[in-house]
Amino acid sequence: MNRYFIYLSFNGKNYCGWQIQPNGISVQQCLEAALSTLLREKISVTGAGRTDSGVHAALMVAHFDVEQTIHDLFLTVDKLNRILPADIAVQQIKAVRADAHARFDALSRTYKYYLTDKKDPFNRDFVYKISKQPDFEEMNRAAGILLETTDFTSFSKLHTDVKTNNCRVTHARWEQEDGAWVFTISADRFLRNMVRAIVGTLLEVGRGKLSIAGFREVIGLRDRGKAGTSVPGHALFLTDIVYPEDIYG
Repeated sequence: MNRYFIYLSFNGKNYCGWQIQPNGISVQQCLEAALSTLLREKISVTGAGRTDSGVHAALMVAHFDVEQTIHDLFLTVDKLNRILPADIAVQQIKAVRADAHARFDALSRTYKYYLTDKKDPFNRDFVYKISKQPDFEEMNRAAGILLETTDFTSFSKLHTDVKTNNCRVTHARWEQEDGAWVFTISADRFLRNMVRAIVGTLLEVGRGKLSIAGFREVIGLRDRGKAGTSVPGHALFLTDIVYPEDIYG
């Protein structure tokens, strides 16, 4: 059995998220179907994580096992992209060690959330439009607290199947990028709905509805009901996943 990492991007607008769900079409479902058709084997893929409905990925990584050896990876990528729908694109496939795992071996993941107060008909599917610009300096002061935080229960979707809500955030900051404000956050792992809940709570700070001390208190309460409302998923992108070099074959 041979194991491969597959690197892809997708526009999440028409999908119920990455993971297979009973009530909609997922990216994982489309990828498994395309791989099974091309390789003429029943293929299952395991992603680096799950994305919510409507969330996009500039980079998602998954692994799959196949009986045969794929000799021409570039040709396989080309053929796979011809089968996949237009809103899912494979960048590359890499051979990895038999025990390499797309989820458990990831060292870090990075998400970006895009925000604007200006109307633009060309980017409305990818940026969250708000009516008034918040105080981004104050939001960055609050975001700095995330680097000191271990338990992110206040920003996690309730009743998930994870064993711990502990994460290690290494970067969290708002910056301007191509006319929009972008929140970039990197961590060793993320909880379900975590980034959208953090952004929603930071906006409460930026609008003057929550102080820096209040933001810190919300984290300490470990209660999702005390944090802000989650922002919409259409402006959220998974942008990077880092792995140790020794997993590649």
